[in-house]
Amino acid sequence: MPDFDSAFRALADPTRRRIIELVAHRGMTAGDIASHFRTTRPAVSQHLTVLRNAELLSERREGRTRIYQANPKTVDEVVQHLQSFWSGRLQVLKRQAEREERQQRDRQ
Repeated sequence: MPDFDSAFRALADPTRRRIIELVAHRGMTAGDIASHFRTTRPAVSQHLTVLRNAELLSERREGRTRIYQANPKTVDEVVQHLQSFWSGRLQVLKRQAEREERQQRDRQ
């Protein structure tokens, strides 16, 4: 199970969310990823480190090249966690709204 706090902190940054989108379906080198941003390569490297530490990215080596790709297992667990959080909260909100609606009808 991933550290959700680390994952959410990592995903709070729009650049890191964009990196995850870029590498969701295919691996890319740091240079390929950096070419999509108006920032320095060291800055992109820092984002990659944060994403790797949060286990949202995996890294593999092909010779001297590092290929980055989204870690589908962790990304899926984060999505499931969010869905379970919201679906439960939405059910509570729905019941509360229905209860208030019934009370209002009963008063009329």
